[in-house]
Formats: sequence, C-alpha cells, structure tokens
Amino acid sequence: MVPKWERYLGYTSGFSLTCMVFFVSVVILKKSQIPCPLPIMNHGVENWTATNNTVPMHLIMLPNESLSSGVNFMMDNTAGHLPGLEEPKDTSARSGVEYEAHSDSSDMCQPKYFVFNSRTAYAIPILAFAFVCHPEVLPIYSELKDRSRKRMQNVSNISITGMLIMYLLAALFGYLTFYGEVEDELLHTYTKVYTFDTLLLSVRLAVLVAVTLTVPLVLFPIRSSISALLFPKRPFSWIRHFLIAAVILTFNNLLVIFVPTIKDIFGFIGASSATMLIFILPAAFYLRLVEKEPLRSPQKIGALIFLILGIIFMFVSMTLIVMDWIYNPTSSRHH
Repeated sequence: MVPKWERYLGYTSGFSLTCMVFFVSVVILKKSQIPCPLPIMNHGVENWTATNNTVPMHLIMLPNESLSSGVNFMMDNTAGHLPGLEEPKDTSARSGVEYEAHSDSSDMCQPKYFVFNSRTAYAIPILAFAFVCHPEVLPIYSELKDRSRKRMQNVSNISITGMLIMYLLAALFGYLTFYGEVEDELLHTYTKVYTFDTLLLSVRLAVLVAVTLTVPLVLFPIRSSISALLFPKRPFSWIRHFLIAAVILTFNNLLVIFVPTIKDIFGFIGASSATMLIFILPAAFYLRLVEKEPLRSPQKIGALIFLILGIIFMFVSMTLIVMDWIYNPTSSRHH
C-alpha cells in the first residue's frame, strides 16, 4: 500500500529542481562579475608579500548588483604610494586558504583540461553518485498517470538529460570563475570574494530547501528496504516507521557534523554504493536472471565486462580515496 504523502513527492522534487535551476543561474551570473586573477579580500590596508616584494593592498569597492554595499576586493594600488603610509604586515592567524601572487596572471586564468592530483580520485565516484536515481524510480513511477514502462523511460531520459545539463553548467562556470582556487564546496568559495551578498545568501537558502525537499524522496525507499530486510513478517507499525526515519536522519546529521567536507561523503558513497547500483548489480542481475540469452551471447559478454569493470573501478576508487584520507588528514583540509 502506497502512503498518501508519497503522492506529493513529485511536487517536492519539482520545487527542489526549481531551486537548483536558480543555483545554476547565479553561478553563471557570478562568472561575469568576478575578475581573474582572484584578488585577496580583506577589510583594510595591509601588505601583500609576493616573492621578495611587499605590495600594499587597499580596499576597493566595486559595484554589486545584488547589494548596494558592494563587493570587497583587494586591488593593487602601488602607483603614487608613499612609503610612510605603509603599514606593517599583518601576521595574525588566517584561514587555511591562501592565495599566492602570480607574476603571470594569464597562466593562472587559463583552464586546465586535465589535472591529476589527490582530488582526481573523487571525480568519477562523485559523477556516479550524481546520477544514481535507482532508489527513486518506484516512488516516482507510482505517481505517474497512465503508468507504463515507456512513459517511465521517457521521464528518466528527460530527467537525466536535464540533470546532466545543470551539472555541466554549474561545474563549468564554477571552475571558470575560480580556476585552481575553487574549493570542494563551490558556494563556500564565493566567501573569498564577498563578505555579504544577498543573491548568494538566497542561493544558499535555495540549495538548503532543495536538499530538504529531496530527503523524503530518498528516505522512503531506504526506510522500506530496512523494514523489508529486518522485519519481513511483522505488520506495519507507526512507531517502527518513525524510529527508522529518526535513526537515518540522526546518522545523516552526524555525518554532516563530523565529516570535514561533502567531497568525502560523495566520493566514498559514489565509489561504493553508487558503483554497486550502476555497474555491478544490474550486470549481475542480468547474468543471473535472463536465461533466454546464452552465456556466450554478446549481451551476456557485455554484461560480464560491465560487471568486471565495475568491481575494478570500485576497489581502485575506494583505495585512492582512503589513501587520500591517510596522506591528507582532516587537519589539512577545509571543513
């Protein structure tokens, strides 16, 4: 029996999609407002040491279309500078992110088409996690009018294509805004440029609403699976129903509090569960359940290759991620 509130999952996911469209639009807009190379932001006059030269940096207010207070940038103002006005270098504690001066800004602002470092191990697992929609197929299918496999396939194709375009635009314009200075959490990177911006605060709120509204869509299949696995023969119980949800939400909150960055969560889940759902389990089910195809048929051989590649990808990705955790501990990464 389908709960009545499941009928509203389409409305919540639709509004969540609207919030994410707003997020992508703002990321594209900010690309045209933030210069490159990225200046250092501060709230006064201080010295900026580049190699052996000390350069005074002065606060310049640039127009901000979303708020009259402006954007805080530290711009070079060496012309006409009087040595007597130079203040001593501020040696107070800074954030973990430091921007280095580049003599050749053109190299700093050139996109790199491929970069291999410790964070590369997270790329493909996060992409895999981004397109895992398998647990939500049945809840969405139950809400379709005139349900059929063809109609559900069309919904899946349109949804995945739309998500691909949104992910591509957000990643592309986010990278072209900050290049090598982009952080694991894109919205947090903007705090290096803006002290306060109404539009960005609205985007943060929209993303928060989007994530909150997608929780029921993901929670329903997880809770149903746990109930089916742990309590297969017991009748429905509201107490158990709410307790399972409370445990899941509590576990999620603990992850948010104690895990340094969202990259670690998405990377590990992408390398493990997402790989299982996308590569390993579908291929294994096809090999095991489809008996009309002979074992040496092209379909079975393709599924076997898919299965082997999925297993290799899962173990290699998880190994690289765990190695990154070991050699780049939490203290050296931004929360």
